[in-house]
Amino acid sequence: MNKRWPTAIALALIARYASDSLRHRREQGQGYELRGEALEVDSDEFLRATEALTMAPIAHGNDVDLLINGDEIFPAMLETMANAKRSLNFLSYLYWSGDIAREIGAALCRSAQSGVEVNVLLDAVGSAKMDRQLVRDMDEAGVTFAYFRPPKPYAIRRVNNRTHRKLLIADGEVGMTGGVGIADQWTGNAQDPDHWRDTHVRVRGPIVRGLQGAFAENWLETTGDVLVGPAYLPQLEPVIENGAMQVVRSTAEVGDTNIEALYFLAIACARETLHLTSAYFVPRPAFIEALSDAAQRGVDVRVLVPGAHTDKDFVRKAGHSVYEELLEGGVRIYEFCPTMIHAKTLTIDGAWSSVGSVNFDNRSFQLQDEVTLCISSVEFARKLDEQFERDLERSAEIELHRWNGRPLLARASEGIVRLARREL
Repeated sequence: MNKRWPTAIALALIARYASDSLRHRREQGQGYELRGEALEVDSDEFLRATEALTMAPIAHGNDVDLLINGDEIFPAMLETMANAKRSLNFLSYLYWSGDIAREIGAALCRSAQSGVEVNVLLDAVGSAKMDRQLVRDMDEAGVTFAYFRPPKPYAIRRVNNRTHRKLLIADGEVGMTGGVGIADQWTGNAQDPDHWRDTHVRVRGPIVRGLQGAFAENWLETTGDVLVGPAYLPQLEPVIENGAMQVVRSTAEVGDTNIEALYFLAIACARETLHLTSAYFVPRPAFIEALSDAAQRGVDVRVLVPGAHTDKDFVRKAGHSVYEELLEGGVRIYEFCPTMIHAKTLTIDGAWSSVGSVNFDNRSFQLQDEVTLCISSVEFARKLDEQFERDLERSAEIELHRWNGRPLLARASEGIVRLARREL
């Protein structure tokens, strides 16, 4: 074993302990509090508040396509790649092997061979199972390829801080983001346990610059390259008359992240409905309180999470440990039955929505680089809520009296896993 490793690990643990003492005050009973009156989420005042809180500029005049499951997402992704003329930036946390991995890889290679500047950035941990032949093919085709934060002994503290963002930007004019990873599990239409349920979006208009910025941030750290010029940052004109949007991104740091603050503000301002879908749901005490407070003031708070078909059962068990408190607070919880649900969406009062890579857990709020697209649109929220209702039809609601009757062994295992909630 390298003699530097024990020292590096010890220093990492000391640094981690020091940062945790600052970062996790929400774990120690200090919840969030909204100072002043709650704002209507479809108001200019709410948008100004989100802009001030997150430093994410508001962009008007954008168009958005809601894409459900691989049957809609991957054709749109391949079409976006094929139509690129100058630049193509692709970022994913997870890229594995299989047919869709080869198809996406081939599309990136074709773009590079046609003269498009293609930049591919994959998280080194999330994409560890990627077929290395695909990397060689991209290199031979002229794709500029890089891994985000490869594990190194001298940077062991950052091994846990990954980029979880999923981004595709063509010519700086068309952008895509959401929850989908590049693996065969995301193909199909959630028709069976081997094909997952997910949500993605494609946007056009000035908002694309925010997605480009999220890519450029991770790309700069990894390669040292600053992406500038009209191939990446063209003049973007409004494509429709409305469509106020924001791209909110966050990165691991000491203190509350932008997305964490954004979600609290949105929850605190909810007046009628709050519909949350999360692939990994392990809320910290401050958010348990915020969701319960919303339900107790009359908001229809419904949460949709994976059921038995999950790729991370230990995370599901950690989430189970807070069900009782949420149910007692009036929150309604549903578990999706047919397959793994990997979507990350939130709608408030049928007027404001968030779609991106953000799960409702400490990993997304504190440990990873994330991005979410916020959309102020009644029409888009309606589409997202309609999909939410369709998903609920394939889900089982958790009822408090039955939940309290679960075996003691299950309670004990949930409590044990909950101890690791900060890392989940």
